[in-house]
Amino acid sequence: MSTSTTVIVVLAVLVLVGLALSVRIVQQYQKGVLFRLGRVVGVREPGLRLIVPLVEVLRRVSLRIVTMPIQSQGIITRDNVSIDVSAVAYYRVTDAVRSVVAIENVAAAINQIAQTTLRKVVGQHTLDETLVELKDIQLPETMKRAMARQAEAEREKRAKIIAAEGESLAADRLGAASDIMMAHPLALQLRNLQSLVEIGVDKNTTVVFPAPLMSTIQELGAFLAREAAAGSSGPPSSAPPAVPAARVPAAVDQGGNGAPAPGPD
Repeated sequence: MSTSTTVIVVLAVLVLVGLALSVRIVQQYQKGVLFRLGRVVGVREPGLRLIVPLVEVLRRVSLRIVTMPIQSQGIITRDNVSIDVSAVAYYRVTDAVRSVVAIENVAAAINQIAQTTLRKVVGQHTLDETLVELKDIQLPETMKRAMARQAEAEREKRAKIIAAEGESLAADRLGAASDIMMAHPLALQLRNLQSLVEIGVDKNTTVVFPAPLMSTIQELGAFLAREAAAGSSGPPSSAPPAVPAARVPAAVDQGGNGAPAPGPD
């Protein structure tokens, strides 16, 4: 191989290496910050960009939204409840130059400030008022038991209120039914007979009669007895009534035996 050919090959290799070192591709979601001899000379938009090797440096900065999990933090709420909170932070770089020049590590800085902000936000509210979008909350066992008792008491309260409302509605319906039965006495007897029919369906050996039905039967029996007594007795007598005899006091002798006292002459 001749010397000229060797030189051409070496130059071609150097050109290729120079192109490889000078060609930069900036993605659509990135912006490039160009440094020339350590100074910022501008921002490069997405696309194919050329730089001078060993003189210029292109730093690419992503402008997408970054999801950063925040590790569990021990926080005391305003009502002095100790909780462990895990959250998620979202951030996006808007100024590519400042994110490279003003801050050494954007991700680490945002992670630290997110932790302090989480403590500040949660610490200003009570446990019930902590409605921020948290990833996870860990409560002490005593607080879990207290919240469970509170939930049970709340459900019992609702159950009692519902039962009371049902009793109120039932009382209204029963009042309306009693008014109807007062206006129509036979309706009560029909209802009693219906109750007996319902009891007889179960084939029970013991039959319970309602009190109103028993009183009705007793009144009917007394009425029939009075009618029978009136039919069997004769007309009243016209003789004058007998005059009762006067009571005569008895004298007591010394032996304790009573003897009738002598009457007047």
